[in-house]
Amino acid sequence: MATAKLPAHAYLGLIILAVSSMLLISRTEPVYSLFYIFAWWPYILLIDGLVYRYKGNSLLVDRTGEFLLLVPWSVFIWLIFEAFNIYIKNWYYVRIIDIRWLRWLGYFVAYGTVLPGLFETTEFLEAAGLYKKRHIRPLSPTKSWYGPFILLGLAFFILPVIWPQYFFPLVWGCFVFLLEPINHHFGGRSLMRDWQQGSLRKFSLLLTAGFICGVFWELWNFWAGSKWVYTVPFVEQFKVFEMPIAGYLGFPPFAVECYVIYNFISLLRENKGWEEGSIGIQEKTAPYFVLAAVAIIVSYAYIMFQTIDQKTVHSFAPVFY
Repeated sequence: MATAKLPAHAYLGLIILAVSSMLLISRTEPVYSLFYIFAWWPYILLIDGLVYRYKGNSLLVDRTGEFLLLVPWSVFIWLIFEAFNIYIKNWYYVRIIDIRWLRWLGYFVAYGTVLPGLFETTEFLEAAGLYKKRHIRPLSPTKSWYGPFILLGLAFFILPVIWPQYFFPLVWGCFVFLLEPINHHFGGRSLMRDWQQGSLRKFSLLLTAGFICGVFWELWNFWAGSKWVYTVPFVEQFKVFEMPIAGYLGFPPFAVECYVIYNFISLLRENKGWEEGSIGIQEKTAPYFVLAAVAIIVSYAYIMFQTIDQKTVHSFAPVFY
């Protein structure tokens, strides 16, 4: 395993996380209200530094453009699930900043951590050698699974909207089934192709990273001033932090889902992506794609931020009350 000097941004992340945790305990503002942000961005800096320490290569240091691109797409992808939540009503926000421009900036900065957090954790586990020797029997190189996957994905997409009380968990898997056949067919990064080549390592790493990030999401949310609260049917009485115990089962497939969605987006960029060795990663993205992406993300974020304010936020609070 290659080793390198721990970069400065890892120390910076560790220091900010430690100081933020102490300020949280004393309920010092703005850290208390915005602790989620003050915890996740330092974590991302720290974990990226550890990846660099293991590999001599990391997303933030060597693929900076791809790292920065993850942030707006992270906002876009998470807002898809916020849209689902309008129907399934599994969580709501409390004590959110009452000044709109500052609140919306907070949404963007907070939601922008989802993909970097998941993917940096995945890359760290990979660099640490987890599941390195795990091999499985290759799946037959057939495309016969396309149809069943798409039908299953459509069912997973529709049922939570029609009968949310019973089918809400299906949200955390629908895009895996809907988009994985498309990624595979058009030569994008594909977990099913990995399986056909006798490896489910990436799949296993994503599941593990999802669970780890899920624990941190709930740990850091629980103590924050501005936070989310769950209303999950049937399992409300058994909680760890704000999350019902059964809810932790949703984080691993959510990580896989984010990976598959981002691979689908990468198809539009000639398979350029965040992973080391990604095809065409040194090439510039076409200007028309950049303009289209900006228009889509900004428009969708504007609509969803308003919707969240109206439908998902249950209480507002003065700035740093």
